Amino acid sequence: MSKLLNNRTLTIINFSIVAYFVLLYVLDFLKMDFVLIGVFREILTIPFILAQMLFLVLGIIHVVKHKTRLLTFISIVLLAINATYTIGSFFKAYLSFTFLYLYKYNSLL
Repeated sequence: MSKLLNNRTLTIINFSIVAYFVLLYVLDFLKMDFVLIGVFREILTIPFILAQMLFLVLGIIHVVKHKTRLLTFISIVLLAINATYTIGSFFKAYLSFTFLYLYKYNSLL
């Protein structure tokens, strides 16, 4: 693992994953919804979420076992923040849907 996953490789992969999710957020914020963007979003989001979790775990293991550069450490911290935001958005959507459902049908009683 040490030969395949060095500081430079880990940093590039982590920043690529963070850049993908930041790009998705910016495109959503600007309300840019073209068909080609939607196709790439659907194809790439689940693999990037899985890669995000995998490289977060590998990055933490790498930081513990090896001496790392500051940029590698920053990329792992940004990936952790991004993972928290991404996974948290699933629960936020679920909770808002649940509260909306309860509010809608509770008012009928």
